[in-house]
Amino acid sequence: MPALNVVKQYVIDGYYHVYNRGVEKRDIFLDQQDYSVFLRFLKEYLLPLNHPDLKTLQGFNPRRRPKNYSDQITLLAYCLMPNHFHLFIKQKTHDGLKQFMTALGTNYVMYFNHKNDRVGPLFQGVYKAALIAEEPYYLHISRYIHRNPRSITRVQPLHTYPYSSYRYFLNEKAPDWLHPHEILSMFRSGQSIMPRDILSYQSFVEHEAIDDEAMLGRLRLEE
Repeated sequence: MPALNVVKQYVIDGYYHVYNRGVEKRDIFLDQQDYSVFLRFLKEYLLPLNHPDLKTLQGFNPRRRPKNYSDQITLLAYCLMPNHFHLFIKQKTHDGLKQFMTALGTNYVMYFNHKNDRVGPLFQGVYKAALIAEEPYYLHISRYIHRNPRSITRVQPLHTYPYSSYRYFLNEKAPDWLHPHEILSMFRSGQSIMPRDILSYQSFVEHEAIDDEAMLGRLRLEE
C-alpha cells in the first residue's frame, strides 16, 4: 500500500499539513547548525525580496537573490524534530507549495550531504501534503504540530522547545516569515492569562483530554 498523502491535491487557498522524515527514520537534524540552516531556508524563501532582514543573512548576494515564495505560500506553523519536520502551509497559487517544497528539500539535502560527506537521499521519499478540507481539523493540525516535542521536553514547558513556532503563538514576536495571527484570531488570547483560561490558544494546545491521533487520522504523520 502506498504511503498516505504522497499524491497531492493542489488547491488555491488550500491549507496543508506538510511533513517528511528521514529515510529509514534516521535523524535529519544532527546538531543546532542543521536546525538553523533549515530555518534559514524558511526565512530566505518566505521573506519578501525587499525585506531588510534578507541583507543580514550570511552570504546574501543582492546580485543572486534567493528564490522567493512569499507571494505563493503562507507559513502558519512549524516544528522540526530530530528525524522529521512538520509545516502548516496555506497555498496561494496553484503550484506554490510544490515549488517551495522542492526548493526547500533539494537545498537542505545538498547542505546536509556536503556537511556530512555523504551521497544519496536523506528523506523518506517525496514530502507528504495532506489537504485540510474540513474546518474542525484546521485548529487541531496546529495543535498536533505544536505538541510534537512532548517526548523531548518531558517536564519542560512546550514553548521552551527552540525549533517550533509555538512560542510565537504565546508571547514572543513572530518573525515576518511566519504568520500565526490567522490561527490566533480564533482565540481570545495566545497565552493563558489565568490558570483555567479555556479560551486561550495555550490552553487548547496543552489540554490533555483531546486525542489528536484518533481525530486527525490520515492528516497526521503515519507510523
